[in-house]
Amino acid sequence: MITGLIGRKIGMTQVFTEGGTMEPMTAIEAGPCIVTQIKTPDGEGYSAVQLGFTEAKSLNSPERGHLGKLGLFKHLREFRVADTADIELGHRIDVSLFQPGDSVDVSGTSKGRGFAGGVKRHHFRGGPKTHGQSDRHRAPGSVGAGTDPGRVLKGQKMAGHMGNERVTVKRLKVISADVDRNLLLVRGAVPGAKNGLLEIRKSPAHG
Repeated sequence: MITGLIGRKIGMTQVFTEGGTMEPMTAIEAGPCIVTQIKTPDGEGYSAVQLGFTEAKSLNSPERGHLGKLGLFKHLREFRVADTADIELGHRIDVSLFQPGDSVDVSGTSKGRGFAGGVKRHHFRGGPKTHGQSDRHRAPGSVGAGTDPGRVLKGQKMAGHMGNERVTVKRLKVISADVDRNLLLVRGAVPGAKNGLLEIRKSPAHG
């Protein structure tokens, strides 16, 4: 059984519940997706399906050969499945896969922040602002050890590239799944900017 979809982040909104509280929501265009490849233990060593999302204007020769007559798809993503017996090429998967109350894990690419300092990247508090240290407010301070080991350890939190990496937010609650508009509403925020590509999977059961 397929447990995931490819989607696109539309943006954030808010909904007022019957009790009068405001809930932050993310609107996602989820699917429809088409099964473009089926992987089996005999062929590839594991069970998975490849889904296609968003019609592409053109494809190169290898992509056309891979997709055949299934269509032109801009995005292809793979989802592991337990069994591929009931799955066929060209099968259409839409947002009806999810129901209100379901928990989903949403993966995407976080917003890129460029080269960031320690205060922004790691929430360092900065140096003291008194006793003559007028230029040390956002400086990282000491980064290395002394005699032993006498070097900067790998993984030391320092300034560097921030964001633009794969992030997964787990167990977001599905509030609404509108099949007619391919619209999924989940409680909370998901990674990335507007129009960013997302992978939405049903959260595994606890235990």
